[in-house]
Amino acid sequence: MAISLGEILSLVGKLDDTPGDDNARERFRNYLKVKVNEVGQIRDYVDEAIRINDSQHNRALQDLINYIGYFMGFDVIFGRYSGVSGQIGFDGIWTSPTGLNVVVEVKTSETYPIKTATLISYIDTLISEKKIQNWNHALGIYVVGRFDPEVKQLENSILAENNTHRLRVISAENLLSLAELMNEYDVNHEDIISIFRPSGPKIDPIVDLMSRLIAHSPPPEPPVVEVACEEEKSRELDVSKELDVIYWLTPVKADEKASAEAIIQELIDR
Repeated sequence: MAISLGEILSLVGKLDDTPGDDNARERFRNYLKVKVNEVGQIRDYVDEAIRINDSQHNRALQDLINYIGYFMGFDVIFGRYSGVSGQIGFDGIWTSPTGLNVVVEVKTSETYPIKTATLISYIDTLISEKKIQNWNHALGIYVVGRFDPEVKQLENSILAENNTHRLRVISAENLLSLAELMNEYDVNHEDIISIFRPSGPKIDPIVDLMSRLIAHSPPPEPPVVEVACEEEKSRELDVSKELDVIYWLTPVKADEKASAEAIIQELIDR
C-alpha cells in the first residue's frame, strides 16, 4: 500500500535546518534515497507537495526537486530551507561529471516578485569561495511548482537583464519529464546538459536527441480491418438486395391508346 507524502512527513517530524544527522530533514532525505527509486513515485509526491500549500510541504517540495537531480546523473547537495546570515542560501547544487554546477532555486509559484539578482549573488559567492570554478562552469535554474504559462515574471526578468546564458526556468512537471526521458529512453546525462545549457552555435546535439527519441518510439498501430466470413458476406448481400429500391420520377398521362397505369407498367417492363 502506497504511503502519502503527508503520512511520511507526519512520521519524520517537522522539517527545519536543525544541525545534525538525526533530525526530521535527514530522516526524510534518507527515506527518499532508500524507498523512492522510480520517477513515477517522486512525481506523486511532488504533485501532493504542490497541491498543499504549507511550510512543511513547501520544504518537502525543495527536497523532492533536489532528489530529481539524482535521477539525471547529478551529485546533489541539499541546501537550507531558510536563509541565515553568513551562509549562502541556495536550495541545492547539482554537480555534473562534465564539470557543470547547477545552482537550483525552488519556487512554489511566480505569484510574488522574484529577484534574479539573488540567485546571481549566490553563484558569485560560491565562485569567490572556490566552491565553483567560474561562470563557465555554473548555471542557475529556477524550478517552479505551480507553473502558470500566463505568468512570465522570471522569464521576462532573465531576458530583460540579458542573463539567458546564466539563468534558466523550468516547471517541476517538465523537470520530471526530463528525468523520465533519461530513465525510459535513449537519453543520457550529456543530453540533459545540452537541454539545460543555453544553445551554442551547433544545432546537431538537439537534432540528434530528437532523432533518437523518435527512433525509440513504437511504430503506430496498423488500422484494424474486420474481415467478415463468407456466410456473413452472403447474408449482407441478401439484405442489401432486399433493401435495394429504385425510384423513378416522370410525368405520365393517359391517352386514347392506354391508361396511366398501363403506361407506368410499360415503363417498368422496359
